[in-house]
Amino acid sequence: MPHPTRPRHTLITAGLLAALLGTAHADVTLLNVSYDPTRDLYQDINKAFAAKWKQDTGETVTIKQSHGGSGKQSQAVIAGLEADVLTLGLAPDIDDVATKTRLLPGHWQQRLPLASVPYYSTVAFLVRKGNPKAIHDWGDLVRPGLQVITPNPKTSASGRWNYLAAWAWALKQPGGSQQKARAYVAELYKHVPVLDSGARGSTTTFVERGLGDVLLAWENEALLALKELGPDDYEIVTPRNNILAEPPVAWVDRNVDKHGTRKVSEAYLKFLYTPAAQDIIARNYYRPTDARAAAKYAKQYPKVTLYKVSDVFGSWPQAVATHFADGAVFDQIRAAR
Repeated sequence: MPHPTRPRHTLITAGLLAALLGTAHADVTLLNVSYDPTRDLYQDINKAFAAKWKQDTGETVTIKQSHGGSGKQSQAVIAGLEADVLTLGLAPDIDDVATKTRLLPGHWQQRLPLASVPYYSTVAFLVRKGNPKAIHDWGDLVRPGLQVITPNPKTSASGRWNYLAAWAWALKQPGGSQQKARAYVAELYKHVPVLDSGARGSTTTFVERGLGDVLLAWENEALLALKELGPDDYEIVTPRNNILAEPPVAWVDRNVDKHGTRKVSEAYLKFLYTPAAQDIIARNYYRPTDARAAAKYAKQYPKVTLYKVSDVFGSWPQAVATHFADGAVFDQIRAAR
């Protein structure tokens, strides 16, 4: 006698129910492609976001990180690295991904508050304890015998911000001109013995290899180095006239749709603007955009005059074309050394 079998429609219903229950609490993995100095920041952000996402949705989210010079990171994505989100050091690096691959739209900066910049920074000088070379401002960097450590502006966001800050300072001096700014920056790079590809590499060169008299760094990178190394060996000098460094973020549309991670990727970047994340941002020495967090941590940030790229260079496309494109001013300066 044949064994009784369950009706086929019942089996299908059970399978669908299992599938629904499985997807309700699925594990999700994101890839955040970022630039060098954000390693510590996103370790903390990722833990906080994963806990909130688990509480809100029941899903377990894992955020994997990729770090390197901002320009190199954007090229890796263009070459096929499937980032879900980009948290790079320069808007032009995300623009490159948008224009060369169409992985995300050209208007990506309009999709999040503050032109998709949830935190900002500026340039600081890290010097040896006691500041033995008496380095206080940009003009001191070109004194005879002084060695300056800064990353390559062709591959590093930090290197590019350092270059632009130096140019802006020279241009804003009494009697300043484009010609004088170029001459100053050309002289500055004669004092640079090595150009690392990223900010963290330059920090290693200055701290671990002991090269140079001063490191030009993201302010957050300099403050973190001082915290980790202690105040017995290094000091920070922040030039009073400086650049407003704005590292932007974006989700990568074609990749998040391919991976089924759009919802969590968008939530991850929107989380950066929340009070909880802004507090983490400030604890990691980036300057928060939230007024309450800025007031809470105000003592750790020197008061400086910050120039926007648009104040000095017209726009990012103009700055890139004039200074960093192949054969442009930076290449000319290096070739003339």
